[in-house]
Amino acid sequence: MAERTLQSILDDEGGIVDRLFANPPKSALNVFGAMMPTSVVRAEYTTWRDEQLSWRQGVALHDQSYHMNNLRVRGKDALRLFSHLGVNSFATFQPGAAKQFVACAPEGHLIGDAILYFLAEEDLLLVGNPATTDWVQFHASTGAFEVDCELDPMWVLNRERRRSVYRYQVEGPNVYALLNELHDGTLPEIRFFRSATIRIAGREVTAMRHSMGGVPGLELSGPWDDREAVKTALVQAGQAHGLRRIGSLAYFSTVIESGWWAVPFSAIYTSPQLREYRQWLTTDHAAVRMSLGGSFYSADPADYYLTPYDLGYGHIVKFDHDFVGREALEALADRSHRRKVTLLWHPDDFTGVYRRLTDDGPTAMHVDLPVSATARMHYDRVEDADGNLVGFGTYPGYSYNERAMMSLGSVEERFAEPGTELTLVWGEDGGGARSAGWIEPHEQIRVRVTVAPSPVSDVARQYRRVQTAGATWQ
Repeated sequence: MAERTLQSILDDEGGIVDRLFANPPKSALNVFGAMMPTSVVRAEYTTWRDEQLSWRQGVALHDQSYHMNNLRVRGKDALRLFSHLGVNSFATFQPGAAKQFVACAPEGHLIGDAILYFLAEEDLLLVGNPATTDWVQFHASTGAFEVDCELDPMWVLNRERRRSVYRYQVEGPNVYALLNELHDGTLPEIRFFRSATIRIAGREVTAMRHSMGGVPGLELSGPWDDREAVKTALVQAGQAHGLRRIGSLAYFSTVIESGWWAVPFSAIYTSPQLREYRQWLTTDHAAVRMSLGGSFYSADPADYYLTPYDLGYGHIVKFDHDFVGREALEALADRSHRRKVTLLWHPDDFTGVYRRLTDDGPTAMHVDLPVSATARMHYDRVEDADGNLVGFGTYPGYSYNERAMMSLGSVEERFAEPGTELTLVWGEDGGGARSAGWIEPHEQIRVRVTVAPSPVSDVARQYRRVQTAGATWQ
């Protein structure tokens, strides 16, 4: 029997949205928990609230070794491949550097983003969601590029139960004191998205300046067999610096504070130019297996698409090279765009969801804490006072640091001013019928939200300004 492809599914079913709504999340714990199975990363080490506090008050230790794809691309055309696909400039990209790689469809809508590491000449590493690594693999295998690709899939798809490297993120106000102690000397100055070698527990460790929670921090990586020695040293020495190991519940809430739209709807389902790509993607790929949820519903996948400008990536788009989607993005550059914001839930509407649990009437869709997304791709309707759609909310979740329930948002520019009051629709139309089996029957409700900056925290915004200036923060 011929293997089913994304294109054959679209031909047979006429669309993809209903299938994605029907795809159940892979974990009863939370929709992201399966990517960090509890056998390797606990849901909580203390409590998720205590762990959230650690990246503002002490040191947070995130274990990122399990939930992302690693795609190694080697060969004389490796950099040319990424330049062909990325909206980024590669004019000054060099070994030892990294960047947020952003790829678009020919029409200018986002395919996905990931972190691209320039390891050495003709040797690059892409780390992130399958939407982006699949896109690069396809072009590497079908285009005129002299490259070899090696995929190290995320843990749940990794039959060898072994990764190529470990990857830890350490961040918080005490992180540099901890690392100076472990390094047995002053740390080298490391600029944003640049790397240097340090030593921990007698092992060489690659340290890259990067942050998950929008606070000072470094990403640490090295050979897989060194992972336990390095982690043990961090945990033991970190006791004096307020270190907390971060479980999966708190880990996936970092993006709420840092303002990263982690899982956009990949714009691959409708473009006539991407038919060959859809024929390459099979039912084993994330494009078919991803789950979709939230109050926004349209049978047309294109209604979920976003451009880089809609997510605050306009500064990344550089027209100094030819790339897929360039012509479309040039046409869009001077137009009005949606803007990425934070949407702060009204406290009464937030707590009202829980009050309904003790009432006799219908309940609202439950708000799990700290992350309340009902699917890997969660899209909620955001409306103006007249009920008109003005944008989307995603990643609904609670920050103990901000003492607030919030969603990331992308809203029309005229509604993006901080203090603007909008409405977020919470719960599925049809009361959960689209996702029957893992979402309880509920009544769709309207939640008052107030627009705030993204990132939401003063600490994260200050750190971003320092990063943009190319300075160090130690």
